[in-house]
Amino acid sequence: MKKLLLFIGLALIMVLGAGCGAGDAEDTEAIDDSTIADEDQSYEFPLAHFFPAGHPAETDLVQGWALELEEASEGRIEVTSYPGETLIEADDIYGGVVAGTADIGLSAFFYTRGRFPILEAFELPGIVYHDSRMASKVAWEGIKELQPDEVQDTELMFVLATGPGDLFTSDPVRNLDDLQGMKIRAAGLSADTLPLLGATPEAMPQPDAYEAIQRGLVDGNLAPVEVLKGWRHAEVTDYLTRTPFLYNAVFFVTMNQEKWDGLPADIQNIFLEVNERFFEEVAAGLWDAQNEEALEWAVEETGQEIIELDEEETEKWIERVRPIQEDFVAKMNELGFDGEEILETVKRLADEYQ
Repeated sequence: MKKLLLFIGLALIMVLGAGCGAGDAEDTEAIDDSTIADEDQSYEFPLAHFFPAGHPAETDLVQGWALELEEASEGRIEVTSYPGETLIEADDIYGGVVAGTADIGLSAFFYTRGRFPILEAFELPGIVYHDSRMASKVAWEGIKELQPDEVQDTELMFVLATGPGDLFTSDPVRNLDDLQGMKIRAAGLSADTLPLLGATPEAMPQPDAYEAIQRGLVDGNLAPVEVLKGWRHAEVTDYLTRTPFLYNAVFFVTMNQEKWDGLPADIQNIFLEVNERFFEEVAAGLWDAQNEEALEWAVEETGQEIIELDEEETEKWIERVRPIQEDFVAKMNELGFDGEEILETVKRLADEYQ
């Protein structure tokens, strides 16, 4: 009887032990399932910008970048674009990203003048930018070198630049005398540059410029050639004066810092890898393709006349705007930065990428 009872007891222990083992196995499977679920988790990012829905900044830049991120992450990264200021207005986009109104923003640094004092160095007049690829590389490499505190409150994906900006006017501007007294739509540092040339700047975002020119509120615009077609400005102007030393605008694509910090390492790495490749292949030269296409369209479809300044006239213009560089250095020094070093960094990179 004792042996029988002992046998029964051992059997019960084995049964209970097996039950516990089954439970452990189920727990292990649950952990594995949880790990798989994390790996399959998708990440959605609303992106705000001010360009029209049909503009290459939306169709080629934003949608192209979003597609590459989606493919590289096998569908885990999804960027949803809100163009045309439908989510945030142009001059509030950077602040909106900081505040978390949008996870990602695309806009121009110059729309919030004074917010990015060091980055104004890349938009100073008197530095010649032949094309957008060159200007973009100078800006992106320069930001990496300088690491300005003013952009440390978000995670920069990359920056890109328009490169040279020209004057689009209702009446021809063949020399400085022709420019005197003209009202020219401007943004950023151009508001300080134009008075030195004898023109009156009218500060306004690009979306407002067409109507302002059409109604005669301004006599023209200082902007990249792409606006002739992308913003249809060739419909309301007749003349284009080449001024590659007068303008450069730098745009940012940046992410909310808290959002970035909360992403797993593999997702962050996908962004970093795609960003580097996409910058080289698409973003850096985005405005070059637009400018070329827009210029051809403006000349053939609207009869836009192209005016080239000769070397002597060009030097007159550059000499007039040189004080802007001197003022920049002085302002940086007052803020506690090395203004000369910042300016020389930009000039050195511009020479390297010529």
